[in-house]
Amino acid sequence: MNRRSSTTSYKGMNAVNGASSRTVLITGVGRGLGRALALELAKRGHTVIGCARTQDRLNSLQSDFPDPSDKHLLLNADVRSNSSIEELARIVMEKKGVPDIIVNNAGTINKNNKIWEVPEEDFDTVIDTNVKGVANMLRHFIPLMLTRNQGIIVNMSSGWGRSGAALVAPYCASKWAIEGLTRSVAKELPDGMAVIALNPGVIKTDMLESCFGDSAGLYQEPEAWALKAATMILNLTAADNGASLTV
Repeated sequence: MNRRSSTTSYKGMNAVNGASSRTVLITGVGRGLGRALALELAKRGHTVIGCARTQDRLNSLQSDFPDPSDKHLLLNADVRSNSSIEELARIVMEKKGVPDIIVNNAGTINKNNKIWEVPEEDFDTVIDTNVKGVANMLRHFIPLMLTRNQGIIVNMSSGWGRSGAALVAPYCASKWAIEGLTRSVAKELPDGMAVIALNPGVIKTDMLESCFGDSAGLYQEPEAWALKAATMILNLTAADNGASLTV
């Protein structure tokens, strides 16, 4: 398995510069990293398929795309629901075909609390979104990619998926699970496909603000992150299968 290090330099490859356009499916495009990445990929000429639970946020994203409204596909879906993702896969195949790249970005975090003070429903929401949500996506989209024996899947991890931190144990547990899930699934995929765990780094998002408070403002904005992340994701290949990378 050939794994690139997180410091590898990636050549810019996008539709604007002459490379072929890709179809990229991103979960959790309603805000934060998902929204910023969707807009950056659209600016580069790629086709975006996005899903989120809030229709108003999908409408806002649609209005910000630089392309005609029919180029991209934004759908209301909940990654926590297997049936919702089954329907998402059906519509995606009907309207856009098999995605070239899938970014499992949808995620949530618990309110800062010691594990014994985290309510059961809060713990379940983190696991259902961050772990089961990714599993639901893999369950319904890997079989579609297998028909072509090609495709890249990016599972959003975290620095807290490779280390521990107080007060966010449920979130850390979910991202450690993503790291293990990714490495295991990588061993199940055929040549030509890849699944990667990607730590986005520390970005100023609503999730970060919930942990860091005002100091979250010291970190980069999602739009600045998306410039680097889009280039990196577009340049992933089958040789990266099973890797744990960092933007």
